[in-house]
Amino acid sequence: MKLIAEREKLLAPLQAVIGVVERRQTMPVLANVLLGVHDGRISITATDLEVELVAAAEVSMVEAGDITVPGRKLLDILRALPEKISVSVGVEGEKIVIKAGRSRFSLSTLPATEFPVIDDIHAEQTVRIERATLSRLLEKTHFSMAQQDVRYYLNGMLLEIDGEILRGVATDGHRLALSEAPLAEKAKSSQQVIVPRKGVLELQRILTGEGHCEVAIGTNHIRANIGDVRFTSKLIDGRFPEYSRVIPAAPATAIKADRDALRQALQRTAILSNEKYRGIRITVKKNVISVQAHNPEQEEAEEEVEVGYDGIDLEVGFNVNYLLDALAAIDGVEVELGLTDSNSSCLIRSPGTGGSRYVVMPMRL
Repeated sequence: MKLIAEREKLLAPLQAVIGVVERRQTMPVLANVLLGVHDGRISITATDLEVELVAAAEVSMVEAGDITVPGRKLLDILRALPEKISVSVGVEGEKIVIKAGRSRFSLSTLPATEFPVIDDIHAEQTVRIERATLSRLLEKTHFSMAQQDVRYYLNGMLLEIDGEILRGVATDGHRLALSEAPLAEKAKSSQQVIVPRKGVLELQRILTGEGHCEVAIGTNHIRANIGDVRFTSKLIDGRFPEYSRVIPAAPATAIKADRDALRQALQRTAILSNEKYRGIRITVKKNVISVQAHNPEQEEAEEEVEVGYDGIDLEVGFNVNYLLDALAAIDGVEVELGLTDSNSSCLIRSPGTGGSRYVVMPMRL
């Protein structure tokens, strides 16, 4: 294998895929990226056996071939080279040699046959969606995914295809985020899949630029083509909770508040909340919300925010971080909080729109 290309032509696809290369590996070949040179194009593949990324670019091909090289070292070399410099890459025996100007680097290799690749995902259906729309859907829900929960199906995001709608749902058992986005065309069938946490974060990272992306869903994998980058992820085999049961249909109490004013009040109060549990107490009275926090050092904080509310007095405890995450994800100047009683969850949304909804479970303080 041998190729010649401008530094940037090699650096861009490598940067697109390097995120899945773990620093600690169970298999030596997983620290490598697969370089494939065919028909005047280079494809660079990286995988951690759960998520696979493939990025391509045009190069001057001298000799076709496939080889694997240490991903992070190759990235560091290309980053350190001067801009716009011409780089030649070629296999010499057991090594790969990179030359640019007066620089010469020799890296160890492993055979391409040892590299695990996902060829066909046996797609059951393919849907089209605007890149920006999909990126926004992931951004509005990803923070509610669990991290290393024993209920493995919570360590990811539910993607649900329902007619002309793509729905993203994430929950860690204490809070839930739901967002809906329109598909470019009606899907042929309804489908639910759970994409693992790392897959969601990598997909979010590469969803740049304008235009559509095609998302193919198989029985065990999901694949998205975004420009010159192809994303593939295994799916989590499990049953996602029935999220519709968790979302209050019509909370008895609706409180309308200025989103920024409430968010800033919560941020200030959070400074003196318990560092471990992050609990705050919210007291709702006519046209005012009182937010209180205290910690084991007997320190206290209290804020009042004017709101639109004319109902019974309520007092309920919440994890302040969960409320702040939901408020940060909501668009618009105003926010609506739906409460039923001091033991019920809080429904947070933007008034008049059902596109994104957030549910936060109460805390006992």
